[in-house]
Amino acid sequence: MSKPLRVLIAKPGLDGHDVGAKLVCRALMEAGMEVIYTGLRQSPAAIAKTALEEGVDAIGLSILSGAHLPLCRKVVDQLKSKGLDDAPLFVGGNIPRRDHQQLNQLGIAGIFPTGSDFDQIVKFIQTKVTK
Repeated sequence: MSKPLRVLIAKPGLDGHDVGAKLVCRALMEAGMEVIYTGLRQSPAAIAKTALEEGVDAIGLSILSGAHLPLCRKVVDQLKSKGLDDAPLFVGGNIPRRDHQQLNQLGIAGIFPTGSDFDQIVKFIQTKVTK
């Protein structure tokens, strides 16, 4: 029997809204994944440190503040500095379509705007993670 996928869900920056992140956590748990939730207002360095310590298979960022581009850039840099650029990174929240290409160029493997179907997120992780 294989071990369940381990997914980190993080809330970078000063955004204080986490209902959506908690709903995503619940959907991933119901799909049989182990979820580590960082809580609110995490720094990119803290997110990378937690990802390393927890040995996660995928990392999701929930960003509703509009600061998704600089925050994702900083998280990607921190993950790379710790040798964690192999875990798929995905982002959800208020992400305008015009920013999708820039996020992809940063290395964001999946983008899930507010209102995305939870099954899409589950399938994305299951498809992207190879164990």
